[in-house]
Amino acid sequence: MRFPSQSLLALLLVAPVLHAQTAPGNDHDGPAPAASVATASSAPDRISVEDVRNFSRVYEVVRQAYVEKVDNKTLMKAAISGMLTGLDPHSEYLDKDGLAELNEDTTGQYSGLGIEVLQVDGTLRIIAPIDDTPAARAGIKPGDTIVKIDGKVVDSENIDDMFKKLRGDPGSKVVLSILHEKSDKPIDFPLVREKISVTSVKVRELEPGYAYVRISQFQDDTASDLEKKLGELIKKNGPQKGAVLDLRSNPGGLLTAAVGVSDDFLDSGTIVTTRGRLQDSNLKFSAHPGDLLNGAPMVVLVDNGTASAAEITSGALKDNHRALIIGRRTFGKGVVQTVLPLDADHAVKITTARYYTPNGTSIQAEGIKPDIALADLTVNKADSAATLIGSEADLRNHLANENANASKDIDNDGSAENAKLATEDYALSQALNVLKGLSLRGGKI
Repeated sequence: MRFPSQSLLALLLVAPVLHAQTAPGNDHDGPAPAASVATASSAPDRISVEDVRNFSRVYEVVRQAYVEKVDNKTLMKAAISGMLTGLDPHSEYLDKDGLAELNEDTTGQYSGLGIEVLQVDGTLRIIAPIDDTPAARAGIKPGDTIVKIDGKVVDSENIDDMFKKLRGDPGSKVVLSILHEKSDKPIDFPLVREKISVTSVKVRELEPGYAYVRISQFQDDTASDLEKKLGELIKKNGPQKGAVLDLRSNPGGLLTAAVGVSDDFLDSGTIVTTRGRLQDSNLKFSAHPGDLLNGAPMVVLVDNGTASAAEITSGALKDNHRALIIGRRTFGKGVVQTVLPLDADHAVKITTARYYTPNGTSIQAEGIKPDIALADLTVNKADSAATLIGSEADLRNHLANENANASKDIDNDGSAENAKLATEDYALSQALNVLKGLSLRGGKI
């Protein structure tokens, strides 16, 4: 279980590691130091004495009159956290445990349930379940809301404690009461926490010549893992006619990973730009020569759980006319967080910039609109009676084809495989059909 304020994360956290093309004069050696924040404001905005007095009064009232005794350290932490969470859903105060969880998120190894959640109006809203985790296997979906944890209602008063309950030792049990999107009746999901080690990239052939690339989240090893696995597939099976990049229910991750994956499929062009008040927040990332697919057509599958870094990659491939986007409108997280250390054990993760797709578009709170929209559907194979005569070849005394190969199976036209894929994953079957069409017309997007 991971909080997107940690996992849709601090997109500038490791930005200096990437060999990016940045605005002139911007050389980055690490996250912007806290001291540089003071330079962002050109005019003084002084705190009034009255505001300080009101804060002190409220602090004393809580300390003296609250129903239970609260120590000063707890009150100060609550005050800091309240100041940050009041700004936006992604800014937060990180203590030692929070920093440790942030580090776990970038590596894809942690203990929990495997869901990305966002705090929305005192509720825990699920952005996406991670592949091959307890949450995904149970059937939890993007857009679901956690209304109870172990029978206790989640509300604005206890939401931090409820969030902590989602983590735990491997093998420990928890019951989530989940309200599905467009439903009014919660369903209980008994889950067992696991030690989760997420492999963010999976590659296989859908059928000869057409690759399927699944990226479940953007970790620090995602781009290199993609290059290795897709390279091995091409070496084994030969150049591909096209590829489906599946970013559905991908909640994001590291900016560098998103840029690296985009660069793997682009020969040139802008990938993403970021702009904020701090000088260190103004970045531009551009692609370098070298496309793993050598220009073969691509389709990107997205849905309402495609967020953050996954939207950066989707936007880069769409605006550079490298791929068609198919599915549902994406989540719409178009802002960047920077981790500013306070000391060895504490930091502030704060929204410092907006990011823009190559066309200069901000997707914040709007998402990316697919080129081809697909509803979230499942299909079933229709029942049909067996037919005695289905073609000329079934007719008695039919003339044989003079060029026919006696050993060739004329009944295998691919429709059975298409039906199997469509019943398993309707959107993927449609993406493959579009990809074949692009391949037939020369791959032009």
